[in-house]
Order: sequence, then C-alpha cells, then structure tokens
Amino acid sequence: MEEVIAQAGAFVSAHGAWAGPIVGLLCFGESLAIVGLFVPATAVMLAIGGLIGADTLDAWPIFLWAVGGSILGDWVSYAFGNRIGPRVYRTWPLDRHRAAVARTRLFFRKYGFAAIFMGRFLGPIRATVPLVAGVLAMPRRPFQIANVASACLWVPLMFAPGYLAAGPLGAALAIDESTLVLGGLAMAALTMGVTLLASRLLGRRRRAKAGKSA
Repeated sequence: MEEVIAQAGAFVSAHGAWAGPIVGLLCFGESLAIVGLFVPATAVMLAIGGLIGADTLDAWPIFLWAVGGSILGDWVSYAFGNRIGPRVYRTWPLDRHRAAVARTRLFFRKYGFAAIFMGRFLGPIRATVPLVAGVLAMPRRPFQIANVASACLWVPLMFAPGYLAAGPLGAALAIDESTLVLGGLAMAALTMGVTLLASRLLGRRRRAKAGKSA
C-alpha cells in the first residue's frame, strides 16, 4: 500500500495537470459503497496536501475535484441503495459483513441527518452510510445537504496535515505531521460533537411540537 501511495504522489508531482482528476477519482472511489474499503484516498490526500503546501500544485482545482468526487461517490451509493433496496444486504460482499452493516443501520437510525455528516469522518462506516440511507429511503434534500456540507469540510481536513507540515508554518514551529494529523482528527471530532448536539436538539424540538399537536 505504501508503494502505491508513493507512486501516486510521484506521478502527481510530475504531472500536476492530472492532480485534480486523480484526487477526484480517488475521493469518488473511497466514497462508493464497498469499493471505498479498498481505496487509499485519505493517505494520498495527505501526501498531495504536502505538495500543495510546498507550492508544487495549485490548491483550488484539486479542492474542487476532491469535493466533487466525494459528493458524487456518496450520491451514487445513496441512489444504488435506494434503487436496489434491502436485498443489497444479501449480496456479496455485504453478506459477509452483516455485523458491520447492522451497526451502520443502527447508527443511521439513531442519528439520521447527523449520521450522513459524521459518517464522512468515520473510516469503517464511511462507505456504507450513504448506501444504508438510500435503502431506508432518507429524503433526498437533507441527504444532499449533509453530503455536500461534510465533503466541503472533510476535504480540507485531509489536506491540512500535509499542507501545514510542508509549508512555512510547519518549519517555523517545528510541527511534525503526526501532530497535525491528531489536530485534524480533533477538529473532526469537535465538528461531529456539535453536529450531534444540534441533531439532538432538533429531535427534541420535533418531539415537543408533535406532543403539542397531539
């Protein structure tokens, strides 16, 4: 895996014009149900973040490609689950990971909208939450809102450790990449906590309104 990541980084460094499409394709693959379990997009994004920080690559085109690929991957997974329905759980390879799928279903049923947002940052279930949302017929508008919002936050967080480590700030403060990775994870955890709190508050308001109307 490390060799594949190194080769991808070397290719992107030598062919900067292909950086955006390559990152977009990786993000699309990592966001796809099942396929995402085998695509090392996160590791490659950390490496490319370093190239952006070193001014080897232009940030904005890569950012747009990455966000677009992430959004499209979740959208395709949602549409696939919505079209196929519950029988997708009985197909290979999901039929061999029933416990993991069951946990994802419980996670989605418990958190709903917030599950789509948080799922982007949770590696083990990232590739299955949109699929489950489609199977359970989550309304498309809230799904797409969570899909787009989470992608716009996830992409810069994945680029940030490499970008900061390779830039002037990393050199001036002697910050190593492992510290920045932990910082990025902490930011993601804080965001997920705020999202979860907001989801619970909204749930309480909906229940209170339902109680008043009953």
